[in-house]
Amino acid sequence: MARKKESSKGDIFQLLLESSEQRKKSKRKQLLESLNVKEFFEEGSISINERTCQGLECELCIKACPSKALYWRDGNVGIIEDLCVYCGACVLCCIVDDCVKVSRRRFDGKVESFSRPRAVVLLFNSINSQRRHSRVETLFPDDDAYLKRYRKLG
Repeated sequence: MARKKESSKGDIFQLLLESSEQRKKSKRKQLLESLNVKEFFEEGSISINERTCQGLECELCIKACPSKALYWRDGNVGIIEDLCVYCGACVLCCIVDDCVKVSRRRFDGKVESFSRPRAVVLLFNSINSQRRHSRVETLFPDDDAYLKRYRKLG
């Protein structure tokens, strides 16, 4: 009988944890909707290296953040994790390499991590080229479809 109580305790704690996570996701969704910001990533993390950050001099990451997750706090750049959508705008505009680090997981399970503007640009180029390639494949699934549409008559 003692085992039955222990297993039910585990279930209760699991239920509490799940309901807490659901409330957090709901709150996050409401916050982002109020800002008219779309969420593209299932989860992620962001960190700022305070030793290398020159936020007082530039504040570029704060200005670039579309969801206003970055703010000025006690001489440092602060982060509101609930608002961050892990878009990479802060990394892209940062004047110091490895100052802002973003890690994110897409809904398909792919994990991306970057902390330099060059890495963000390469990632965006890769994503855009994949989209262009899939679009061309939908328009022209094979060579005959292309030739049929663009063959010069003459």
